[in-house]
Order: sequence, then structure tokens, then C-alpha cells
Amino acid sequence: MRARPLRTLEPDEISAFHRDGAVLARQVLPPEWVACVAEGLDEAIAAPDRMSEVLDRDLRVDQFPAARVPALRRIIDESPVAEIVATALRSPVRFYMDQLFHKPAGFIPPTPWHQDTSYYNIDGHDVIRAWVSPDRIPRNASLEVVRGSHRWNVTYSPLAGRDPDRDADAKQELESAEGETPMLGAEAHERWSYASGVIDKTLPWVPNIERHRDSYDILGWTFEPGDVLLFHGNILHSARGDVEMETPRRSHASLWAGRDVRYRHRPGQVIPDPVALYAHNPKTGQSLADFPDVFPLAFDPEGAVARR
Repeated sequence: MRARPLRTLEPDEISAFHRDGAVLARQVLPPEWVACVAEGLDEAIAAPDRMSEVLDRDLRVDQFPAARVPALRRIIDESPVAEIVATALRSPVRFYMDQLFHKPAGFIPPTPWHQDTSYYNIDGHDVIRAWVSPDRIPRNASLEVVRGSHRWNVTYSPLAGRDPDRDADAKQELESAEGETPMLGAEAHERWSYASGVIDKTLPWVPNIERHRDSYDILGWTFEPGDVLLFHGNILHSARGDVEMETPRRSHASLWAGRDVRYRHRPGQVIPDPVALYAHNPKTGQSLADFPDVFPLAFDPEGAVARR
């Protein structure tokens, strides 16, 4: 039985998510689930795996940590998070994948502005990210978004990957990735890094938001344990930094797919597909609902508790 949130999202919170592309739902995650997040993150951080990577200045990012850490899997299968995201999205939701982010105490580097869309082989408007942390995170080290950018109808180039104009092997991989063969196969789960992908240079580059902050409507929040930050999969976002913190910043970000999300082969794919999906040989345009064993229905706001 899935646990319930501390409270139901208010209509104005749901409206804010759809209008702005993000909303901070304050104090919706019960304390026992905040503790479960902390337990899962600490276990994963203590034992890096093949999908863990340390980036600039000790920023640690893990892909698919719930696949190996039971406490994080409980967040996906049993916690109120699925109900919270389905209520905000106004759609039944299926879990797609998750990530871990860890910035140790001390100097906290910023995360560059980016958009998640082009990193995955999925497409659609009903994509939502739930970002949770067991730590208090001040506004100057927390996530921020460009309000309304989820409705710009633009897919930006990922920031990660090899440049096909400078790397002959990358160029050949990009050219051979046409059709329905994913650029990153199942074997990528055994030897993955952000450099595994190839930049799709047909996509526009992310605008220099940081240099022209006054030209954009930027939202940000101070995050408290028990809050859940919800943001649209297509929105431009970053994490502030260039500050010293006495405590680490640990966070878990789960990605959920609503009714209209479909598989889309992307030649510049950066993150591998969920490993169980490869056996189905998915085609562009297929609904994720076509693969219920990989993406079971997690929560339906109209039908209450979902099948697993």
C-alpha cells in the first residue's frame, strides 16, 4: 500500500506548476520518508557503482540509483512521491528513472543552466521531476528555473557529450545512430559516463542565462526537509553555487512520465534507456504504456492507487 502525503496539493500549487513549470510543495513528505531518502542517499554515496560519476569540483551524480539501493526503491514504489507528482501533473504517472546528486560540505559549485529533454529517449509534455533532499538548502545553493520556459517549444542541445566536429569517432557514431538503434545500448550501463554520448549539434545551444539574468524571470527557493520541488521535464533549470556550506547537499531526483509521453530515438542521447527497455526494441512514437513491465502505472489521480 502506498503511503499518503502529509497534505494534498492546493489548487494554486497545481496551477503554478502548469503556468510556471515548477512549484515548491512545502511540507508534503512525512518525516519517515525524509529519513528513508537520507538512508538511501547515504548508502549510495558510500558505494559508487558503474553509473556514478564525479564531475567538476567533487559534484557526484549517479544514474538509476534506485535500481541498486532498496531505500531509494521504496521512495519510488511506496512513498507519497508518485501521488504528489500525479496530482500536480493531473495525469496517471509511470516512473522513468532517477538520479542522485551529492555536493560535499565546503565550496558548492553551481550547476550550469540546462534542459533535461534532450538527455533521454523520451518526448512529450507530461514529464515531471520530483526533487527531494534530507538537508536544508538555502536559496543561494538550491535549484532555480526560468519561469515558463517549459512552454517555449524548444529542445536545447545537452551540455554533455563528445563534439562530433572534433572527434572523428563521435562523428561516425552519430551518423550510424540514424534509424531506431539507440546510440547508447544496454552495455552502456556497464561503462557509462557523460562523455559516452555525442552532442547533437543540430539542436540550438542553451542561452547564456547566467550572463543575462536580468532578462529572465527566474524562480528559486529555500528548500526544507519535507518539501518536494516539482519541475517540468522541459524547463530550463540550474543549481546556484559559488558558496561555502557547512553541510553537504544530498538530493534525489526522480523522473516521471504522464499520459502523453512516448519513446523517441535521439541521435545525441546522453543517458542510457532503462536497462529493461532494451529487450523490447522500442520504436519512436510508442507510448511508455506499451511497456508495462518496464514502466508500470505508479499512481492514477482519478483511479487512486495504481497497479505495480
